Amino acid sequence: MSVRLYFGNLPRDLEPEAFESIFSADNLDLVSVKLISDRKTGKCRGFGFVTTKTDEAADALVEKYNGFTFQDATLKVEKAMPRTEKEESKEEPQGGSDNGARRSKKGGRKNGNTVVVSETQSAVTEPDPRWAQDLAKLKEMLAAQTTPS
Repeated sequence: MSVRLYFGNLPRDLEPEAFESIFSADNLDLVSVKLISDRKTGKCRGFGFVTTKTDEAADALVEKYNGFTFQDATLKVEKAMPRTEKEESKEEPQGGSDNGARRSKKGGRKNGNTVVVSETQSAVTEPDPRWAQDLAKLKEMLAAQTTPS
C-alpha cells in the first residue's frame, strides 16, 4: 500500500528538479515526487507531495525530513490527508438536488435573483461600530412609522 506525504514550507523559488534531488538517496522507496506550482506563474506554491511504497518508508521520511532545513526554510513533513474533493463532487449534497443552483462567491446558493445564505452565515453578527449609532436611529424611525392597512 502506498502512502502519500505532504511536504510544506518549501521555498517559493524551488524548481521541481531541485525538489526531486532531495530524495536521491531514498529513491528506492519512492513511487512519485510532485511539487505543486501556481498555474499562472509556474512558481512553487510552497508545498509538494511524495508517495512512498510502504508505511515504514513513509515514517522514515517523516522522521528524516520533518524539521530539515532546505534553502533557509524548515520543512514540515506529515502524512497527507486523504483526498475528498473528488469524492464529494460525485455524491449528491445532503439537502438533495441543487436543481441547477450555483454557489455564489459569498458561500450562499444563487438561483436567479435570490441568494439563499447558508446556515453558518445566517448567525447574528454585531453591527459595525462605526455605524451602530446610525443603525439604532434608523431602527427607531422604522419602529415609529405606521403603515396604512
